[in-house]
Amino acid sequence: MTAPLVYITGASSGIGQALAARFHRDGYRLALVARRAAEVRAWAQTQGYDPASWAVYAADVRDVVAITGAGRACIAAQGVPDVVIANAGISVGVDTAMAEDLEVLRAIFETNNLGMAATFQPFIAPMCARRSGTLVGIASVAGIRGLPGHGGYCASKAAVISYCESLRGELRASGVKVVTLCPGYVATPLTRGNPYRMPFLMQADDFADRAFRAIARGVSYRVIPWQMGVVARLMRALPNALFDRLASGRGRKPRQRS
Repeated sequence: MTAPLVYITGASSGIGQALAARFHRDGYRLALVARRAAEVRAWAQTQGYDPASWAVYAADVRDVVAITGAGRACIAAQGVPDVVIANAGISVGVDTAMAEDLEVLRAIFETNNLGMAATFQPFIAPMCARRSGTLVGIASVAGIRGLPGHGGYCASKAAVISYCESLRGELRASGVKVVTLCPGYVATPLTRGNPYRMPFLMQADDFADRAFRAIARGVSYRVIPWQMGVVARLMRALPNALFDRLASGRGRKPRQRS
């Protein structure tokens, strides 16, 4: 119980799993949350981790009762985490002209936005009482400008950036830090089917290593890798007419039903 504790949602694959391995390597105990809890347990056992150093909580971040309950269960069983990473997210193409895609939009916002707030909620009061802790929101470079066919994901990640910025201001005097991380393209199941070029594509382990360092330093905002940060600033600076012309020819994220 003396080792620091990290709580990670979306821990069954991709960035979440890579972050779990990176934090464990640095001596952290793990509190891992996923819908597919059995897969996470099997992964931790395969890694040979000491059973005393990790626990798994089954919850879907879209289910507010379940995910806040998982947070309270973690506090009861393992204590208040030092770091909470709201990583769970989905990325699906949408077409607003299609009525069925409105439900896809709902799922994206419930997962990427409501799920993040519900992940953080159980920990804010006890972290403030302790006057320490770090809340980490996984956003995306896609939240910086809207891309055709990707409106749901871009909008949800823009909301993550603004939400974390608001939360950072609210908690500024409490001793609790809020870190916003914006990954570029990372080789995970979320990006595997992308039908377009992905510049500066990173492996999940590489992202996790850079993210770990950023979290340890307590940065407020970081784009990873830094090259995508340069691209993001250029994208933001482009006049709308030029940006629209460049973006219109880009491949679109596949719709859930396509």
